[in-house]
Amino acid sequence: MNSKVFNLEGIEISSVVLPPVFSFPYRPEVIKKVYVNLDSHHYQKQGRYPAAGEIVSAESRNTGLGIARLARAKGEGFSRAGQAAGVAGVRKGRLAHPPESWKVTYKKINNKEKIIALYSSISSTAIGDLVKTRGHTIDDVKSLPLIISDEIENIQKTKELYKVLKALGLENDLNRVENSIKKRSGKSKRRGRSSRIGKSAIIVVGIEDCNILKLNDSIPGITIKYVKNLSVLDLAPGSNPIRLAIYSQSALDVLNQIKLPANIILEK
Repeated sequence: MNSKVFNLEGIEISSVVLPPVFSFPYRPEVIKKVYVNLDSHHYQKQGRYPAAGEIVSAESRNTGLGIARLARAKGEGFSRAGQAAGVAGVRKGRLAHPPESWKVTYKKINNKEKIIALYSSISSTAIGDLVKTRGHTIDDVKSLPLIISDEIENIQKTKELYKVLKALGLENDLNRVENSIKKRSGKSKRRGRSSRIGKSAIIVVGIEDCNILKLNDSIPGITIKYVKNLSVLDLAPGSNPIRLAIYSQSALDVLNQIKLPANIILEK
């Protein structure tokens, strides 16, 4: 399977034979399973102070007073006195089933399934219908997958990168992401998650320390990744295949080295 190669001005300069991984079958059920498992690896454990809601001197008044037999705070002459305490379901009481810090939230996944999901995600970036289904605006995109010359790896300024993306036909998709930015309120805003930003294209490069990697997240929705650090989390955000991808020629050279499982029937 061949694909066009473009320069930084969006002009076709040659064509290239895609690596065999782009013929890998589409497996959405494996992609979703692997995404859910990998997503659990960054969860932060939660817990509650074991004695919370129980640090109170309380005693039941037994029967005969026409009130519930709940334990009540001792004392008199202050507002807390006589109030039910020390149990769940009352004001200032403990939680009935609080989150426990020893709960195992880390989900394991078979290595073979993880490989299948990654290869399937990479091959799916060449399927235009899947990219459209995810919500990307690709009417002006000239070819899928988008292959660009290695000159893109030397870009050092955000302005230059935006100009290249515009030449490749991604301006409408960038505008879509910019218009979808949502400002949050409440605790998430106080904790540094004030904005919810959508996803546009992911740029995959083949050199680990190239200049363009420093521009990661400099444009809303654009992610830049070294090809060997690619993950299902990057290619199928939210487990929804598949994200619009741009590959440099050096990234294709690395993908050419992938050895596919012998028992997989490749698609033509």
